[in-house]
Amino acid sequence: MNKTMNKTELALNIYQTAHLTGTFRLRSGQISHEYFDKYRFESNPQLLAQIAIHMKTLLPHEVEVLAGLEMGGIPVATAIGLLSHHPIAFVRKKAKDYGTCKLAEGCEIKGKNVCLIEDVITTGGQVIESAMELRRLGAKVDQVLCVILRSESGLPQLRENGLEVTALLTRADLDLAAQLSLT
Repeated sequence: MNKTMNKTELALNIYQTAHLTGTFRLRSGQISHEYFDKYRFESNPQLLAQIAIHMKTLLPHEVEVLAGLEMGGIPVATAIGLLSHHPIAFVRKKAKDYGTCKLAEGCEIKGKNVCLIEDVITTGGQVIESAMELRRLGAKVDQVLCVILRSESGLPQLRENGLEVTALLTRADLDLAAQLSLT
């Protein structure tokens, strides 16, 4: 791997790799004319490694387990776990109805301090749903780490649900990257 990118370089590389224009319906139901295709940066080994390097430094000290949310949070959590040596749980949107029938696969979460790992957060709806489900299973969940916080509109609701969000990149970081890409 090449040298570690600084945050601005990382934002620029993510922007150039994952920014799309068009008409897109978001999970929240909102319509957007731009989209950050997370799978483009998550499937790029060099970018994913750089993301993990930066996100590892943002992990709260008390975290015992990384919980990657289906589907985009899973590769991010795995990459961070490889560097931080934290065990990982893979969290489904809905428990499967066959095999183990679990919502969270992988390591044990009951009684553990769990940090949710997500790729992009806009309103935080899925993060809240997943946190509530994991709490019902006995996990201690109050920290969320995401690659991109696309909008701050969901932060009050996340906080009301006892979740503190730390983002590697914000919309402002990506807007700056967009300006840099034009120069």
